[in-house]
Amino acid sequence: MLKVIGAVIIIFATTWTGFEASRHLSERPRQLRQLKSALQSLEAEIMYGHTPLHEAARRLSSQLAKPLSWFFESFSLKLTNSETTVKAAWEESLNEVWKLTALKQGEFQIMKQFGETLGRHDRYSQQKQIMLALAHLEREESDAYDRQAKYEKMVKSLGFLSGLLLIILLM
Repeated sequence: MLKVIGAVIIIFATTWTGFEASRHLSERPRQLRQLKSALQSLEAEIMYGHTPLHEAARRLSSQLAKPLSWFFESFSLKLTNSETTVKAAWEESLNEVWKLTALKQGEFQIMKQFGETLGRHDRYSQQKQIMLALAHLEREESDAYDRQAKYEKMVKSLGFLSGLLLIILLM
């Protein structure tokens, strides 16, 4: 009886691990879509609303889901409450929040590079920088969809099957 309970616990744990890994794969494209949407909204705020950067970031934080809302909230607070440059506030906010996202190092580099140009140019040059970042994120998003299509089902199955293998080896 104890072996059966142990086997059920092992199956449950490994299957849950597989589903968590699968969730991470499906979370990345969703967060990339949100990030692209946020940059498009930032562009609209800068180009048409003439909104200050800290105010635009605060508005974005209220529109987005977590963890990306935390990023823009942190960025807005850093711009408002401390004497720092836009680049430094952007990088600090990225470093704080990035580990909570499902995004990869490639997206981090794109956002870091975008932050270096943020607030340094006139509106039209800034619009071009946003478009460039969006193009790079579009490429990353297609890669994320490909990875999700390839590996999501496999990871779920692998979790369950590794539990079965473990049970067989232990018996």
